[in-house]
Amino acid sequence: MSSKPKKKKQISLPLLDELKRHDASLFNENIAFQVPEYVNNNLIHDLRDYQENAIRFFHYTQTFNDARNINHVLFNMATGSGKTDLMAALILFMFKEYGYQNFVFTVNTNSVLNKTIDNLTNKASNKYLFQQTMEINGERINIIPVTRFPVEQSQNVIYLKLSTVQSLSNDLFIPAENSMSELEYGRNKVVILGDEAHHYSASTKKEKDEEKTWEAAIKRILNAREDNRLMEFTATIDLENRNIYEKYKDKVIYRYTLDKFMFQGFSKNVKRIEGSADDRDKMLNVVLLSEYRRYTALAKGIPIFKPVIMFKSQNIKASNYSNEVFNEMIEGLTVEVLNQFILRQQKLDDSESSTLNYAYQYYLEHSEELPTILRTIKREFEPRRVLNANDSDRGAGMLEKGQYQALNSLEDEDNLYRVIFAVAKLTEGWDVLNLYDIVRISENAKGDKKSTMSEAQLIGRGARYNPFILEGQSSYKRRFEDDSHDSLLLETLHYHTINEPQYLKNLVNSLEALDLPSGTDEKNPPLEVKVKSSFKRTDVWRHGKIFYNQTIVVPDSYYTDLSKYGVQSINDVTLPWSYSSREVDYKEESTSLKTHPIVVKLDDRYFKKAMQKLTFFRFDSMKRYLPELKSKEEFLYGENWLNIKKLTLRVEAPIEFAESDLTSKDKLNIVMSYLSDIETKIIKGYSSARGSNNFIGYPIKEYLTDYRKRVPKYDSLKGNRSQIVEPRKMLGDEKDWFVYNLAIVNELEYDLIQKIGERVQELRGKYPETYLFRMDEQMNRETRKGENLKLHQFQQSEQVRFEGFQPDFILYLRNAEYYIQVFIEPKGGDSRRMEREQWKEELLTYITEHEAELVFEDEVSNVKIKGLKFYTDKDGRNMFSQLAQVVLDKDHFSGLSYEQESKVAELPLLYDDDK
Repeated sequence: MSSKPKKKKQISLPLLDELKRHDASLFNENIAFQVPEYVNNNLIHDLRDYQENAIRFFHYTQTFNDARNINHVLFNMATGSGKTDLMAALILFMFKEYGYQNFVFTVNTNSVLNKTIDNLTNKASNKYLFQQTMEINGERINIIPVTRFPVEQSQNVIYLKLSTVQSLSNDLFIPAENSMSELEYGRNKVVILGDEAHHYSASTKKEKDEEKTWEAAIKRILNAREDNRLMEFTATIDLENRNIYEKYKDKVIYRYTLDKFMFQGFSKNVKRIEGSADDRDKMLNVVLLSEYRRYTALAKGIPIFKPVIMFKSQNIKASNYSNEVFNEMIEGLTVEVLNQFILRQQKLDDSESSTLNYAYQYYLEHSEELPTILRTIKREFEPRRVLNANDSDRGAGMLEKGQYQALNSLEDEDNLYRVIFAVAKLTEGWDVLNLYDIVRISENAKGDKKSTMSEAQLIGRGARYNPFILEGQSSYKRRFEDDSHDSLLLETLHYHTINEPQYLKNLVNSLEALDLPSGTDEKNPPLEVKVKSSFKRTDVWRHGKIFYNQTIVVPDSYYTDLSKYGVQSINDVTLPWSYSSREVDYKEESTSLKTHPIVVKLDDRYFKKAMQKLTFFRFDSMKRYLPELKSKEEFLYGENWLNIKKLTLRVEAPIEFAESDLTSKDKLNIVMSYLSDIETKIIKGYSSARGSNNFIGYPIKEYLTDYRKRVPKYDSLKGNRSQIVEPRKMLGDEKDWFVYNLAIVNELEYDLIQKIGERVQELRGKYPETYLFRMDEQMNRETRKGENLKLHQFQQSEQVRFEGFQPDFILYLRNAEYYIQVFIEPKGGDSRRMEREQWKEELLTYITEHEAELVFEDEVSNVKIKGLKFYTDKDGRNMFSQLAQVVLDKDHFSGLSYEQESKVAELPLLYDDDK
């Protein structure tokens, strides 16, 4: 199936738009804000970039300088993107930065509630999100679940009330013994965490204020105090509904769409198998596929891999019946039945599902082992390993004891369940990671939009990535090339659909509505990317080299002072003001308009006490990263280290504060904040290897080679397609400057290639041999030489990085006297991503500005290495002006109008019939 991309309707969200402008503004007083280290230190999972962005945007709302009291916000984030991790982080952040101890988590279903109880309070659960021991600035922090917030509250305790919104509402509107009243929510300030928030707008949708709705109950708690806060979280919000839009237009503060989540590799891919088999055949197909997944994982040495199947029915009766059919089918299987089924299906599906064909081929090649395979199937899929999740989720019909725990611990090694039968129970709140197949049972199935939207939401939940251990490493991002054999088996969720045209059309439309990219599971062979034969006839190919700098071992003796870790200006340091050290009114926090630097008067005791509280500064821990350090005293007083006798520590404080207003506790917190920052830089700045200024040449003909690359196909994607890579033909004499027959690139890279093409003629006026190399990571993986082709930081920098990177393009320019190799890196994304990647641009421009420092092999004397600023959308950093300066000694290229500079002239797409 296919559909043309549809332009998504743009909806204006004034507050979010303002926050984005604020984030990009140089006049943003919080421009240097980073999520505090204690947040990540106390969570099991490190926050991802987009989660840190969400916290930063929330922080902006609480620190605007116009005295706004923004007490209700909404995070609109994709299913599976870690909203509960974000909640855990926000709990710590609100506790430490704003002094909140009381938190209410509420949701509309018991299944989500029970899952979140495990996430936030059950230390014995493998899904517990906090560290077993939590510590902030050396002080132990505890989280205590409560049904009511205590009147007398202990220091360093977070009180967490977890309740369904039904119970919360009943407590307010139908007072009973031991229930919390509205007055109690006004005693101490409270943060409400409202999950699945799209359920809390009943009266909004009806355009009238009903007194006893869930929405009204949450509003009462929020309004019990001026400084109460409501944070709502949802993956689905109907902003096209006028009333919903009016409610949330100034409350949505962060959006992270499902397509972005998936394209960034944090989820499984999604493929649809649109076979015409009946339900029984689909059941056996998926069993064979599931077992083949397991065999594939075993063959790759993955120690624990248990793929789970879910059978989705229209109603409980159909689901229970399918459960019976499945059990009977497994019990009645014989070697003969299995062999005949595989032979028949292999013929039927020879041109259809790519993944099923992998499975059929495997079983045909192992036909002699079918008796053993059959015994394994009967064991793995016996009734005791099949879970029927069709009990009601509300009240008396809860899953019988033990089943809820089984359903939410399917990844556990001792959990043996392989199959789930369900109707709608798992649409929200189910975060199983090892679900790999969802089978739509056809009996009584409906193909209307409501049904397919429910299925699309389920697919989104099932697409969570499974962080299996491969070669001793776990990962929360995809590790294989999309649509490759291993990706299809280990990193792809397959949805086995009903093969009915209207149903499929509605399903694709529902997937589009959720921004969920998927495609049919058809054969998708890799495209052949070849070095052009015309280029292979050139001297550049036969004798040319490409240069990257060499890494060298860093001896312990290198780390003689803090500057080697990127810690600069250590004698005069100014820190941002942290209100966490002050017991001030919340309103005062949010309305301080100006700050000024004040010198903090300190003696040695503050530093020694801070080092006692921070575990990193135990000498055995320090010695791991500071091998040349002799003692803690040397770290405190040594000229190459803190040198606290000469250290001036300032803090940006509110204009009304003077140094005399700082208490001893304030000063200790300031020193601990300073030392925590030093700790972070030391850990990031330590490495056993780093880049050098010695550049090594690698033969072009050995490193620019033919390779193959798959291009995933999507038919349920709309909106911004800039993240999609597509193949573009680069054939013809007029494109001889591009050395490959294809360019498999995204939209920004199209633009860069085309603009270089527009300038080739002028470049060849000075450099007759002008070529553009695409340095594709897939090429590196196939040649297994990619580690050599990386640039590594070798200059002194405040941001010390050792990992190296490979710029995406090299512009190769040669004349009779010398040749120039220009590194070019296109970079898209928001300002924060650019900030994180800034060290790469600094390395590139450093190479250009310090050409005299570069050292080459003895026989090389006629090569110049240049690096440019990032190429961004519409050349926002004037990369092409810099290119003209470094290779043509002029300010800009000739004969190009502004329109030519800014246009994006697409190269012709490569379609299937062009292969």
